[in-house]
Amino acid sequence: MYPDPSSVTRVTTIGAGPIGGGWAAHFIARGYDVTAYIHSEAERPALMAVIDTGWISLEALGLVPGASRDRLTVTTDLDAAVRDAQFIQESAPERLELKQALYKRLGEVAPKDCIIASSTSGLMMTDIQKDCPTPERTVIGHPFNPPYLLPLVEIIGGKRTDPAAVEWAAAFYRHAGKAPLTMKKEIPGFVATRLQEALWREALHMVANGEATPEDIDVALMNGPAPRMAVQGQCMAFHVACGEGGMATNLDQFGPALKWPWTRLEAPE
Repeated sequence: MYPDPSSVTRVTTIGAGPIGGGWAAHFIARGYDVTAYIHSEAERPALMAVIDTGWISLEALGLVPGASRDRLTVTTDLDAAVRDAQFIQESAPERLELKQALYKRLGEVAPKDCIIASSTSGLMMTDIQKDCPTPERTVIGHPFNPPYLLPLVEIIGGKRTDPAAVEWAAAFYRHAGKAPLTMKKEIPGFVATRLQEALWREALHMVANGEATPEDIDVALMNGPAPRMAVQGQCMAFHVACGEGGMATNLDQFGPALKWPWTRLEAPE
């Protein structure tokens, strides 16, 4: 039903903001023919500014053979933008009614074998796909900003999404140089944003109570947990912290501390 992910050459991006423009820059740098849909010509400068900024880093990191900004087409005609698309990355504003109307139209005009992915960071695909005539091919493909530098893409379908579409999206993103994470359940905020928000919430408590400044928090993270987490992640770091005993020993020794009152977050059971 869907094309071989490695055979895709034509990608359409929707949106002129940092995410939409960032996705366009990423796909161009990976050698795709990219059609970028913008709502009006007034959005063109914003789109090009994002691509210009991203291109500096992308050229420094190295473009794939054949990658060229000449392979970018910008249009305000949605139907023309998606008519020949083999993959669509939607990054429209975070308004549910807007996305529902957009997916209704995309479901009508996009090729039937074209997966449609949303960059949404807070909406659920089950809600977005409500009025889409072809909901089976709609998925969440949530990036981290900027998409052209950070590889993570969190993938999850809605209640009416074809599981094969989720698998296809993961394979496509991997082929496109991303690090896909396929989620097991549809939850608001996905994985990384929920973890990030928990850290942010605790940081705000410390700032509000005069316990640390924003600069203190950034220094602590950049010179302590952040570099370690970038290499090991959170769970693996705690697993290796207690040697041969691993995570079991860690939880025996430090698990009770999760209920101590120094944290403002409720401890999980």
